[in-house]
Amino acid sequence: MADTAASTSNPNGRRRQLLTGLAAVVVIGIVIWVLYAILIGGKHVETDNAYVGADTAQVTPLISGPVAKVLVSETQIVAAGQPLVVIDDADAQIAVLSAQAALGQAQRKVQGYFASDTALAGQVAARDADIARANATVTGAQASLEQARIELSRRKALSESGAVSGEELTTAQSRFTNAQSALVEARAAQAQALASRNAAEGTRGVNTALISGLPAGKNPEVVAAEARLASAQLALTRTVLRAPIAGVVSKKNVQVGQQIQVGAPLMSIVPTTTAYVDANFKEVQLDKVAVGQPVTLTSDLYGGGVKFHGKVVGLSGGTGSAFSLIPAQNASGNWIKVVQRLPVRIALDPADLKSHPLRVGLSMKAAIDISK
Repeated sequence: MADTAASTSNPNGRRRQLLTGLAAVVVIGIVIWVLYAILIGGKHVETDNAYVGADTAQVTPLISGPVAKVLVSETQIVAAGQPLVVIDDADAQIAVLSAQAALGQAQRKVQGYFASDTALAGQVAARDADIARANATVTGAQASLEQARIELSRRKALSESGAVSGEELTTAQSRFTNAQSALVEARAAQAQALASRNAAEGTRGVNTALISGLPAGKNPEVVAAEARLASAQLALTRTVLRAPIAGVVSKKNVQVGQQIQVGAPLMSIVPTTTAYVDANFKEVQLDKVAVGQPVTLTSDLYGGGVKFHGKVVGLSGGTGSAFSLIPAQNASGNWIKVVQRLPVRIALDPADLKSHPLRVGLSMKAAIDISK
């Protein structure tokens, strides 16, 4: 009878011990969860919906032509300024030579302007001398005409009394007529001299306008020729396409002999030391997230043993669904509320990236310290 009671009480006691232990574990778990929520969970927001991004650089030609050399391969690491692709430069070399010849011609032409200015000044002076001679000739012709007129009047007066023969009167008349003609010719020569001087002045004025105010090296014709030469030389330098930034060659799409056009994408350069992370947090997590807060991140590539450090630099202007190719239409009758996610841009510490490089698109886990 006693043995039966003892066997009955032992299972009950063992059950009570198990229940007591289980209750203790639950209580301890609740306490731990509450402490975590108060001490840690309330100071951090986390998400594993985060991915590495970077401002990649597109390599595109600024001139067209056949590809002579391709100096890099896919996934190759390149330095900033390193040659990537060489375009055949035969046409560019010819353009440079042509521009150099045009510049020489322009320089000589402008030097001719300056030399012509002296010659044109001499022509103006010569025309002034011609005018002076023409004026003197007109004065002499006027005096001769006046003398011939007086003699003719005298002969006419004497002819009436018979003191002058008819032949002398005819001669006087002829001299008067010749003097009139000489005056007309002198005045015509005077007008021609004046016109010649005006033409010389105009020619010199045009030449002066071409050279006034600037030395020969700054003349617009020379400057324009220099600009064309600089443009040709720039096109020549652009036959070598260089890496705009340091990084990894990606999306390479160019081969030797290919005829490429201006603006055609040939490859991308993805930086490895200036990456960032776009972490997509739920909207209910963002009420205390602010720019400048520190962030601790881990990468699936390196595991939890490698910690990356960063800070919040901004929040996107819209959710991922709002910027999607086909935004969701929530005006339908069977609408179901879905918690939205907003991208948060996180800048990574360059020192961490230097020791542990990341690639675009890798998965990350981000925890923002919202207590700061």
